[in-house]
Amino acid sequence: MALPRAWGDGLSASSSRSGDERADYNVKKKRKAAEIHQALSSDPTDVAALRRMAISEGGLLTDDIRREVWPKLLNVNINDLPSPTEKTLREDSKDYQQVLLDVRRSLRRFPPGMPSEQREGLQEELIDIILYVLERNPQLHYYQGYHDIVVTFLLVVGERLATSLVEKLSTHHLRDFMDPTMDNTKHILNYLMPIIDQVNPELHDFMQSAEVGTIFALSWLITWFGHVLSDFRHVVRLYDFFLACHPLMPIYFAAVIVLYREQEVLDCECDMASVHHLLSQIPQDLPYETLISRAGDLFVQFPPSELAREVAQQQAERTAASTFKDFELASAQQRPDMVLRQRFRGFLQPEDRTKNILTKPRTNRFVKLAVMGLTVALGAAALAVVKSALEWAPKFQLQLFP
Repeated sequence: MALPRAWGDGLSASSSRSGDERADYNVKKKRKAAEIHQALSSDPTDVAALRRMAISEGGLLTDDIRREVWPKLLNVNINDLPSPTEKTLREDSKDYQQVLLDVRRSLRRFPPGMPSEQREGLQEELIDIILYVLERNPQLHYYQGYHDIVVTFLLVVGERLATSLVEKLSTHHLRDFMDPTMDNTKHILNYLMPIIDQVNPELHDFMQSAEVGTIFALSWLITWFGHVLSDFRHVVRLYDFFLACHPLMPIYFAAVIVLYREQEVLDCECDMASVHHLLSQIPQDLPYETLISRAGDLFVQFPPSELAREVAQQQAERTAASTFKDFELASAQQRPDMVLRQRFRGFLQPEDRTKNILTKPRTNRFVKLAVMGLTVALGAAALAVVKSALEWAPKFQLQLFP
């Protein structure tokens, strides 16, 4: 089936630029495209350069380029793609009915104005990709929101290549979300507040007092923001970034969104319902390039290894608190918004939380200024993030093929 054209291509609306700005942007775009093609044509492929291109301003620019680069970032051989899946998988899959329901509800993830016949064909392909990956990897467990990630790959690269990319992604970057329980997902979410605390202790303490927790960011994390962003250009730009980086980068990006909205949060009533309602609604006009730059800076300044102790302490403090019940319910229903609605209706009774939470001394205020500097080009931070990604990456990512 033909892919939708020009829907995800480009990131900046040329109509909002002056003539000189458009000319400058086009020059930079052509130069970057040439650098990407040079990295692709190198022997072996210069994957480190491709990662830098995916992270830096504008990302991979177009879906045509993404179709060439995304496989390289995941080390998928485009000459060895799976054959079309058999429909018998549907009859045998325990997940088929849930996948079918989720895919039927995914209308807004397709380009507006797409003919219904074309959309329905893509939805059938979406179902086939998901069931194929689950059939081949019985250790993986489907979760609601997984289809939001798969449909992004389907729309950009087509069914056969999307199948291979999603399978590789599911067994690496997404593997924690596909465990039988949400324990590892909860652990990743627990990085959110320590990151915020490092940069903005006042905001962190306000959120702690409001007892908002981190459930508001669950759908951000497990869908790589695909479920909550309405503009597909922004979604694929983030996918460029995440595919080129450490698998924890999405939680750093979640943190910079919260930090960016500092004043809105502090102006809220200091209660869980108000803060959760605000944060669960992501503005669609965020300065994505600036936030991507900030997330890269934060990762370099506060790598996961340095945050691990605080994350472990936080998890120990909150194990018996209501957040644990939130995750039990989210694990069963996989609909994070349901958690808060049911709590408000009285189905969940939050337990008392300890008030004597130890906090570290508030020192080195200059760190905040350094981390949150308004840089557009990542520069050294991009190189450090790439280096970290290459150090983390499983061996499959380091095996380059021509």
